[in-house]
Amino acid sequence: MSAFSARRFAAILLKEFTQMRRDRATFAMMLGVPIMQLFLFGFAINNDPKRLPTSVVMADQGPYGRAVVAALYNSDYFEIVGQAHSPAEAERWLDEGSVAFSVEIPADFTRDLVRGQQPQILIQADASDPTAAANALAAASQLAATALKDDLVGPLAGRAQTSPFDIVVQRRYNPEGITQYNIVPGLLGVMLTMTMVAIAAMAMTRERERGTLENLLAMPASPFEVMMGKIVPFIVIGYVQVSIVLLAAHYVYKVPMLGSIGLLLGAVGLFVAALLAVGFTFSTFAKSQLQAMQMSMFFLLPSILLSGFAFPFRGMPDWAQYIGDIFPATYFLRIVRGILLKGNGFDQIWPSLWPLLIFTAVSVTAAMLRYQRTLD
Repeated sequence: MSAFSARRFAAILLKEFTQMRRDRATFAMMLGVPIMQLFLFGFAINNDPKRLPTSVVMADQGPYGRAVVAALYNSDYFEIVGQAHSPAEAERWLDEGSVAFSVEIPADFTRDLVRGQQPQILIQADASDPTAAANALAAASQLAATALKDDLVGPLAGRAQTSPFDIVVQRRYNPEGITQYNIVPGLLGVMLTMTMVAIAAMAMTRERERGTLENLLAMPASPFEVMMGKIVPFIVIGYVQVSIVLLAAHYVYKVPMLGSIGLLLGAVGLFVAALLAVGFTFSTFAKSQLQAMQMSMFFLLPSILLSGFAFPFRGMPDWAQYIGDIFPATYFLRIVRGILLKGNGFDQIWPSLWPLLIFTAVSVTAAMLRYQRTLD
């Protein structure tokens, strides 16, 4: 072999660039994934969420109560999205996840304040995600000393020098702020997303690579029967994974399981079916298992980062929340945490269940249409 040849090196270099250009899936992954990570981590991820949805129970409509609510809004952490007619209604909104906080101004707030007593304001927080609630509650704790400093004048001016009222905070669903209570249930959605989409995507491409796809085509079976025959075994595997996580959550991490496990398993089946249909659709586009895996990455990365698993969902900008609402993991995580930590029933999880039903129906239909076109 002669010494290094620039001509041979240039020929091999040109061949590799040509092959890279032809392998569009790999080229898109090399450029697309870093760009996606750059924008998601740079713009969408925020551990200090602001403008969190808050409900108010105004049993006292006096000016001091309204001043406290205005101070909450001006803190930038709370956004008043509704006024509940009763504490029970505010609690229902918390259970459903419609709001992150509930503020209750007691009926005798103004009277007690004027009399020099120390009235209390109750703030209930959805602490199922302790990261999202921590900074907002810290800001709320400072309001007692500042909220009424411009309103307490005249004979009440002396009260402005101290805290004229107390703030009582109730951290609902996770009062100790244990991170595992939030992370471990979320692992159900992340784990299933990472495995089910990739496994289903590679299932059909493996048949094509091994030359056994022709055997499937020769079978007297409809496209739906073939697809279901490929998907159902993976659903069983998904339930095995879920069982392992639930057992570890209960016995190792002591995660409370307040709701119906049967309802949770029903939602799991729907979620797994949606993921497998997405992976099956990817397999009809991919020409190899490597391409199938690469396509799965473009679904997995935003699905995990924008679902609210590792970062507070409400802390993301609006455009990132709109994108996150496309992925089924976003709704599944709300269902899982709602059932396990809040004891939610069917009525409470329905706002997250119906988008999951629609996604499943659309993904299954797309998979069937693509598979039928592949046969043609």
